[in-house]
Amino acid sequence: MANALGMYRTVKRLGIPDSNIILMLADDAACNPRNRYPGCVFANKGRQLDLYGENIEVDYRGYEVTVENFLRVLTGRVEASVPRSKRLLTDDRSNIFVYMTGHGGNEFLKFQDNEEISAFDIADAFEQMWQKKRYNEIFFMIDTCQANTMYSKFYSPNILATGSSEIHESSYSYENDNDIGVAVIDSYTHFVLEYMEGINKTSSASMKDLFDKYDPGTIRSHAGVRSDLFHRPLERTLITDFFGGVAHAEVVDSSAVDLILPITGHNISSEPSSAQASSRVSLVELEHLVNPAVAMEDAMLRTLRAWASLGILGLLVGWVGFKGGQ
Repeated sequence: MANALGMYRTVKRLGIPDSNIILMLADDAACNPRNRYPGCVFANKGRQLDLYGENIEVDYRGYEVTVENFLRVLTGRVEASVPRSKRLLTDDRSNIFVYMTGHGGNEFLKFQDNEEISAFDIADAFEQMWQKKRYNEIFFMIDTCQANTMYSKFYSPNILATGSSEIHESSYSYENDNDIGVAVIDSYTHFVLEYMEGINKTSSASMKDLFDKYDPGTIRSHAGVRSDLFHRPLERTLITDFFGGVAHAEVVDSSAVDLILPITGHNISSEPSSAQASSRVSLVELEHLVNPAVAMEDAMLRTLRAWASLGILGLLVGWVGFKGGQ
């Protein structure tokens, strides 16, 4: 559980909001009777940082964490009653980071010790996502025994994958907390999180920099990387492309768009800039495209309302004057 919460804390620190995160937790540690610190999950036996805390939003917990729900979230095949906060609302411009951890083996990962998801299941789910234009790029990371077998069946484009251990190889815990009698975090995830502490939103570190740091002696297993489906060079792929909430500029042809409204909170100057005067418009975080005819109708309605309000005000003043004359 500390593995997933550690990743959750890292992506939030780098600017990804809860609205863009789907967090699935078995939730069996924070409330376990054996836990001497109820409601708390720590990543080291020194217990300096509570990863559970009060500032987390768990989207699926306990018995909601099933293979079916996980695949439905990825593919978008959810019931109409599922709220937006539990949906993966992505499109063909979205970069997605998928992190999985737990007990596993050769081409499978256990869910709640009751069922398993296979490498074929995830591969087919990613293919559905690609066909439905639900992603631009995917970065898949998994920490389990024989983890590298879980991405061996991928066949969809634009997927970069990494895992903690080779086939027939176990992934080991980093350290144990004797007070609660369990391992608190795994070696591979601890290694990645420790590296990520040196990354900020403006970092120029690449995925190649991260992978080059992999050390079997420190991780205690042979972490692997698969990049044959990925179209960009790893040295030109920033870590923040997947771990950070970094906004990218989007260039829109001005001949195709007459009016563009930015997302709420951004100010637009009333004076035309050189960029606005050119044949192409560059804005960050475009949210709405507005039909100019609709905008003109709205302006006419506002004008009519203003004249109607002025007429009503005149009638009221006349009526008060008439009453005063009486």
